[in-house]
Amino acid sequence: MQLDDATRDRLAESLYGALESGSPIDPLTDDHDLTIADAYDVQSRLVERRLDDGAEVVGHKVGLTSDAIQEQLGVDEPDFGRLLDTMFVAGSTIPADDLIAPRVEPEIGFLVGERLDPPVSHLDVLEATRSVVPVLEVIDSRVRDWDIQIEDTVADNASSALYLAGEAVHDVDGRDLSLEGVKLHRNGELAASGVGAAVLGHPARSVAWLANTLADLDAALEPGHLVLSGSLTPAVDLAPGDVLGVEFTSLGSLHARVGEE
Repeated sequence: MQLDDATRDRLAESLYGALESGSPIDPLTDDHDLTIADAYDVQSRLVERRLDDGAEVVGHKVGLTSDAIQEQLGVDEPDFGRLLDTMFVAGSTIPADDLIAPRVEPEIGFLVGERLDPPVSHLDVLEATRSVVPVLEVIDSRVRDWDIQIEDTVADNASSALYLAGEAVHDVDGRDLSLEGVKLHRNGELAASGVGAAVLGHPARSVAWLANTLADLDAALEPGHLVLSGSLTPAVDLAPGDVLGVEFTSLGSLHARVGEE
């Protein structure tokens, strides 16, 4: 049985309160039998509160794109969240004041050039992509200790927080993004490495999944949207003062520092 509107509102408000205060809450699934549909509805209500604060939707992020994390959460497909303009970090300092338990993931961002209507394949995505850009996504959980089920992270806007993007954009023509490699260094040491094929075999497949999924919700990827397609590596924990360096094979590099609380 799906949750009633009052309960969904209350859950969205609890997540919003955790976001605003920086104080995590217990898993929603501890006390509520959420369906995926419930969770996405809670996410929408949470995002609406942020839009009321003046934020704007500028795209989407896709999560749970690796076999390992899907197996961990007992799911067989990704999830998505809304990307807001207030999540963008201008410059190279990641603000830590409002983060609870941040982690970082290197990703390939797709700048959508044409509306994508289903059925969408990864080849359709590549054809409709204006350019790609290297991205460093900071994820965070408003749920205490990352003790999450799939419904918890979906409701929490796919555990989104912040993102940084490289200044250079790149054409997709002649570029095999499944072979795009990345190395993530934290405080001068290699913390993680990976390749584009870790994202559903090809990052464009992640974007195609999103386009087809949004259609079921009467939504679509629109020109100008940015899509974070999923992490090429396992997530790496962050702490105030950490210095990060991300090196992609052909998309360039990103450098950032986590600010002090």
